[in-house]
Amino acid sequence: MEVAVAATAQFGADVLERLAAAHDVAYVLTRPDRPRGRGRALGPPPAKEVATRLGIEVRQPERLSGFEPDVEAVVVVAYGALIPDELLDRALWLNVHPSLLPRWRGAAPVERAIMAGDRETGVTIHRTTAELDAGPIAAQRAFAIDPDDDAGAVYTRAALLAAELLEAVLAEPSFSPQPEDGATYADKITSEDRRIDWSWPAQHVVDRVRALSPHIGARAEVEGRPVIVWRARVEDGKAVPVEVQPEGKRRMTYEEFLRGLR
Repeated sequence: MEVAVAATAQFGADVLERLAAAHDVAYVLTRPDRPRGRGRALGPPPAKEVATRLGIEVRQPERLSGFEPDVEAVVVVAYGALIPDELLDRALWLNVHPSLLPRWRGAAPVERAIMAGDRETGVTIHRTTAELDAGPIAAQRAFAIDPDDDAGAVYTRAALLAAELLEAVLAEPSFSPQPEDGATYADKITSEDRRIDWSWPAQHVVDRVRALSPHIGARAEVEGRPVIVWRARVEDGKAVPVEVQPEGKRRMTYEEFLRGLR
């Protein structure tokens, strides 16, 4: 089956790299370059960086209206834009979603699962339809979320599993209806979601820090200073920071941060 990949974010880039090791990828469909970093210089999305390194053609349309897939199947993973309805009949669009659908449909399934204290998640491969993450399922498999896993660890495990599931799906795709019972929605992470309060229940604080690390970062005050909290733990029934990043500075251990205050 002739395959293209629609991917933008790091999770999509990771799946692309693993899929390209076993399949000829005709091209990568990704979002246009955007300003990045403090200097706001234009930079390529992670999926474009991987495609360029692998010598795969890159296509970056601003809009998909009028786009012609030119392949039998398009694997969509962390692409970051809706596929127009008129394109869904021009190829087999397969969405890779890092949750056990119908739980955690939407933009931030890994982060919301960890915030909710879920003990397992997984990967679902389903046909892309007009309704968000509601298409019929081709493959699904669960894995545990370990107590110390942050979002980065879960995304890495999901990318490995996604590539494995895609092998079977692309060889012989078949689909089963996705149930509506148990559907929940993983809304996009907001600035309010990043805030933590040390008076909250300890495990709730730690789960939020885990959910936002290592790619977003939770925000809090520590010793009267605003910091990003990258790691935390429960100690004597309370949440305590382990790794922080003061404004304008590098990441550091909490002990290093305290020494800098003396």
